[in-house]
Amino acid sequence: MARAAGGSPAPAAGEAGGPAPRAAGEERALTSVAAGDRYQGEEPRDLPRLWHVTLSVSGEEAPLKEVRRALEQLAHDHPFFLTSRYANDHAEIRYWEEARDLHDAAAVALRLWGEHRQTAGLPPWEIVGLEVIDRQTYHQRIAEGYGPPPASPVGVHPF
Repeated sequence: MARAAGGSPAPAAGEAGGPAPRAAGEERALTSVAAGDRYQGEEPRDLPRLWHVTLSVSGEEAPLKEVRRALEQLAHDHPFFLTSRYANDHAEIRYWEEARDLHDAAAVALRLWGEHRQTAGLPPWEIVGLEVIDRQTYHQRIAEGYGPPPASPVGVHPF
């Protein structure tokens, strides 16, 4: 007799009370789990998690006032921003993203600058760097003293 999750005996295929044996190539019926039942083991991977994103952009020089105004507009439109730093030819944006996995968080980050260039008036700079780390890694780096510098007060600041 096989054991079910939690250690209780579970009837095997063909035993009384167990699932009927399947012929080769036969589909197995799917069963559902009652609402409220807890998954025994690691957390399901499709739950959203927090990811710390650092997006670096660079390009031809632009007037500092215009860069600042554009980043302030972007921060206003998207209040999830922690902070951004800028100069007349580059900028860095740091924020938390809620996503299912790293791929989703990175995809959103890679679209951010281009999708908001017109609405926020961002300079026509290209993405030159992207770092996406999970919350645990972010806090571990900070605790060990070699993570990104703590975010300056929320907002837009010159380098």
